[in-house]
Amino acid sequence: MARARRARVTDVEQLALGLPEVTRDPADPTAPGRPAYQVRGKTFAFFRVPRMDALDPATGEPYDDVMAFSCTAEDKEAMVGDPGSPFFTTPHWNGYNAVLLLERDVGEISVTELREVITDAWLAKAPKRLAAQLLGGS
Repeated sequence: MARARRARVTDVEQLALGLPEVTRDPADPTAPGRPAYQVRGKTFAFFRVPRMDALDPATGEPYDDVMAFSCTAEDKEAMVGDPGSPFFTTPHWNGYNAVLLLERDVGEISVTELREVITDAWLAKAPKRLAAQLLGGS
């Protein structure tokens, strides 16, 4: 059986834009190249600008390659709680249903896993009717 291809950062955009009614907008107009992906105006995934809430323990500097994905509270707990998972959170994100992933760590998951994370992020923000259409309902 063939092994699943490791995910790449470029897969994020391709997978996000492959979902219904997704637009790509700058997450921060002052940070070109750090896009956000929205469904009907609600952001479900984005590339963050460096912030003091996520510091590289080796340098003490803010990570410059953080991606954020919406999720359910249950998924967040499972993803962050799994010691083998590259997903993480920071105190800033307490109370928010979202997980973080460093761009440099995206290859630790398969493209299939990334597709699931992005689809689940989309489902967390999409209107119920649109989500039902994606899932095969009416």
